[in-house]
Amino acid sequence: MKGIVEERAVELGEYIVEHKTTVRAAAGKFGVSKSTVHKDVAQRLKYIDPQLYRKVKVVLDYNKAQRHIRGGIATRMKYKKCAESRSEGRAN
Repeated sequence: MKGIVEERAVELGEYIVEHKTTVRAAAGKFGVSKSTVHKDVAQRLKYIDPQLYRKVKVVLDYNKAQRHIRGGIATRMKYKKCAESRSEGRAN
């Protein structure tokens, strides 16, 4: 079992670095939970492959710094969509 977890951690790390993706996107791609991905790349990878861990950390830190911006954009789109649907309802 140990070998499988270590291999998964390395695969997840390589995927995140190669695609510059988020933990959520990597979890979806590999079919595991966000918690599993985060534990693999933030804790286990440090001891398995320190060089890859540092690369992953750069991507994760960037994503963390950008998340408030992404959240704001998503919220703006949500309310814009709601306003459009309300105005379409009035036009009929």
